[in-house]
Amino acid sequence: MSSNRPLAHTLHFAQLERELTAVAGESVYHSARRQGVRIVGACGGRGTCGSCMVKVVHGAAEYQGQDLDADAADVVEHADPADCADMPGSGQEGATDTRHPRLRRKWLRACQTHVRGDCQIEIAARSLAPVVRAEFGADDGETLPLDPALRDVQITLPEPSLIDPLSDVDRLARGLAAQGLPDFNRVDLGCARTLSRKLREQRWSVSLRLRGDELIDVAPVEQPLLGLAVDLGTTNVAGFLIDLRSGKRLASLGLENPQSTWGADLISRINHAIRDDAAAEELRQAALTAIDALAHDLARAVGAQGSQIVDAVICGNTAMHHLLLGLPVRQLGRAPFVAAQCAAQDVRARDLGLHLSPGASVHLVGNVGGFVGGDHVAALLATEDQWETVDSALVMDIGTNTEISLIHGGCILSASCPSGPALEGGHIGCGMRAAEGAIERVTLRDGRLAVCTIGNKPAVGLCGSGVLDAVAAMLKAGITDTRGRIAADHPDVRQVNGQRAVQLAPGVFFTQADIRAVQLAKAAIRTGTRMLLREAELAEPLIERFVIAGAFGAYIDIGSGVATGLFPDLPRERFVQVGNAAGLGVRRMLASGTARARATRLARECRYIELSTRSDFQKTFVRSIGFDAQRAIHP
Repeated sequence: MSSNRPLAHTLHFAQLERELTAVAGESVYHSARRQGVRIVGACGGRGTCGSCMVKVVHGAAEYQGQDLDADAADVVEHADPADCADMPGSGQEGATDTRHPRLRRKWLRACQTHVRGDCQIEIAARSLAPVVRAEFGADDGETLPLDPALRDVQITLPEPSLIDPLSDVDRLARGLAAQGLPDFNRVDLGCARTLSRKLREQRWSVSLRLRGDELIDVAPVEQPLLGLAVDLGTTNVAGFLIDLRSGKRLASLGLENPQSTWGADLISRINHAIRDDAAAEELRQAALTAIDALAHDLARAVGAQGSQIVDAVICGNTAMHHLLLGLPVRQLGRAPFVAAQCAAQDVRARDLGLHLSPGASVHLVGNVGGFVGGDHVAALLATEDQWETVDSALVMDIGTNTEISLIHGGCILSASCPSGPALEGGHIGCGMRAAEGAIERVTLRDGRLAVCTIGNKPAVGLCGSGVLDAVAAMLKAGITDTRGRIAADHPDVRQVNGQRAVQLAPGVFFTQADIRAVQLAKAAIRTGTRMLLREAELAEPLIERFVIAGAFGAYIDIGSGVATGLFPDLPRERFVQVGNAAGLGVRRMLASGTARARATRLARECRYIELSTRSDFQKTFVRSIGFDAQRAIHP
């Protein structure tokens, strides 16, 4: 009898003590990410970034259609990169160990590697390094001003009897009236389904959670009133658990956005979502999974359950907002980049697919327009005390999608810049998250490059702040000229696979392609700055306050930003780094209805400027690519 068993192979990851199943036609990258094993891959597995490095230690596989003799891959792990670029973190796939010429294509792109039998796979160190830098900002014991959307009323009721057989809901209403408190007119269905059981379990002494005139939950008196604030970023998702009785932050947590499986940039995800309804639902479910995971872990950290969270506020850029709500994104991904909806919206958590309290609501922060979304509105809200006191200020939230607002003359001009993930370490051959072993600082010491890593661990890659520092140091040392070309005669320059690359540490290189990625990212951001200033007829030196927001922005060296042309050359005291301002703004909205109303007004006050349709956009962008950053660019 012939077997109809589908073709499948086992992938063994010894480093993780995990075994996964690879199905026919699936790459190692997609098999791993589908089953929760993280492999760095900024392009989402399309084969364009070269960062998803793995090694097939044992087993039969093919790489870009060519068979591999992987069983012979007993490589020397500590070869000198000058002789062998084929090392973890080098970003140079398919290189050859010069001392073992029979061993070919050891470190390979996982997205281009397909197994033909059971295999043992080794993942490059930068994919496994534990993240140590919080993406949500330090917990400084903040207490938020309280004006919550919920009322929390404690009440004790007499038990029903034959002479007092009033319904449970009417009994609650009578109890409120007896205390002189406003009654409720509606009961959430989810609450109604559990209300009778909870009243009896708590012996008729309970805490009522009311939203306006609606009863949404009944809980034990001692149970805290919990709210969840979420900054749904393109790269990372940050969650904050707030006690809505005191305004105190109870716990914070950040994790990588699981949508990165489909690409580090927004357009990659949008292109996946518009394939069909199932593809869009994949992205929606990925976002829900992240938020549910945050709710579960944050609640558990304080001895509670995610189902006890009764209110939530979520902010994100327009694409994240649309994908989460299941709104169409086709029109958002094509010029003129029109949002399906900009207004703030309140939805039931259960209707959205989140596992919070049955009656919990989720407030989605309103968008401005284009890709300028609720996360930037939250950042403006959080930094208002910085920009409202000066005549001219610029608020820049740096990330995969960078949003900029120029506040001048009573107007707020806002624009988005598709800067991509390069400044956060994505689309960089040796790029990685801010984890142990990531190069975070690059300086010059006696004319040579010197690095500092997170945790003082051996370098395995470089994170965003290291990327910007590396370029600034290379410019200062003359390793790179103002056009971005790597010099041939510097002792830190190597030939890697026929191309020039700068060696930052053993096995860690910065290539010509990496420099180009940084140039494109910083050109997009600087173009946005210049065009908003041009719209307002304001010169760069007149910016009185330059607010840099974003988790990554907190770690940028301002001098490196100026040296590379990312920022204008202003006096250093005008720059203010505020970290994850969107996270602070969304926390304030969770704790205060007044803050939500202010955010709604801010979103409406912003005038969105679509840069790409401007006649001078292309010229400004091209002239911003070089590192002769501070030259004048006139209208």
